[in-house]
Amino acid sequence: MIDRRSLLSSMAALGLTSTLTTNAAFAAVPGDRRLVVVILRGALDGLAAVPAYGDPDYASLRGSLALSKTGANALLDLDGFFGLHPALVNFKAYYDAKQLAVFHNVCTPYRDRSHFDGQNVLEGGGLTPNMMHDGWLNRALVAMGGKKGVEALAVAPTPPLVLSGKARASSWMPDTLPEPDDAYFTRVAALYGNDKLLGPSLQSAMALRAQSKSAMDDPSNKNKPKADLMPLFQGAGRLLAMQDGPRIAVLDPSGWDTHVNEGAGDGQLARRLSTLDSAIDAMKIALGPAWKQTVVVVATEFGRTVKVNGSLGTDHGTGGAAFVLGGAVSGGAIHAEWVGLKPDALKDGRDLPARSDLRSLFKSVLAEHMGVSRAALNGSVFPDSGTVKPIKGLVA
Repeated sequence: MIDRRSLLSSMAALGLTSTLTTNAAFAAVPGDRRLVVVILRGALDGLAAVPAYGDPDYASLRGSLALSKTGANALLDLDGFFGLHPALVNFKAYYDAKQLAVFHNVCTPYRDRSHFDGQNVLEGGGLTPNMMHDGWLNRALVAMGGKKGVEALAVAPTPPLVLSGKARASSWMPDTLPEPDDAYFTRVAALYGNDKLLGPSLQSAMALRAQSKSAMDDPSNKNKPKADLMPLFQGAGRLLAMQDGPRIAVLDPSGWDTHVNEGAGDGQLARRLSTLDSAIDAMKIALGPAWKQTVVVVATEFGRTVKVNGSLGTDHGTGGAAFVLGGAVSGGAIHAEWVGLKPDALKDGRDLPARSDLRSLFKSVLAEHMGVSRAALNGSVFPDSGTVKPIKGLVA
């Protein structure tokens, strides 16, 4: 007897999964646009990624983590007040090319300090933890209408919450186990191919496997360490570039929880930022001409404390940084309602306050780039969010 568990086991052996929803809605992405959502799990230090070096209190409060405009590992100046971490060299090039918009002291409605709850609100799009049981990007896919084919892809073992829900999405990861031979695939197809429920999902999974195998057919990837983000972003870019490939992708690299030995211009956070910067640029190259139709959103669940802790790191905070970049972005701008770093300006005397709502950023991209209606954004995608206005002119 064919059952769901058997099929999932077979698909896992293929190195990929595909969500099985009998009432799936397929996403109709307008035109030929691409959207990539990158979730930095662990709460990126926004004041490290985007140092407010022009604030008179910045250097003294940041202490050993302060970045300078001069000397070794100098920050990359943006506007004489804000800069970028020196590891974000490609981000700086995007900014100069007006393909990067920077957001500061921004956060979801969540105001506590639990990673689990913060990521739940970030991905669910609600007001409180566990308010939503599916993701805002999946609900946006439903709002885009119906279209046959695989349109949304999670570069992860299973779709994260932001991409989970009624609309169909697939998952893909580079192979970590020995590749089964072609005879195995033939036997699996013969076993499940005629099943009305599971057969179409298997066919979809096999098609995606063929695409991913082609996308990853690059000898330069074979000697890269597994922890390297490059194969994931490069593979996603190649899949998105394909004529019949997905048009939406989600990546969620972890490792941004820097309580200990965070480092300033060099160190663990610098290495992580450099890896992300290089990986996104590899995705840009893999996208080729499709980069012009692409928007990449980079967000995290909350910020970190302004002051350095006793372990030379930073603790969970509130206001953080986010980025919107890509060939379809109207960038070269910093969006920050800066209130300074004086103790009375900080939340609880320790955090950057959140002066902007991340949902405004998400709404702008979904409306201007993906054509989601205002009614859907305010109602189903981000419930009861009518007072949260999109940012106009974020997409070219």
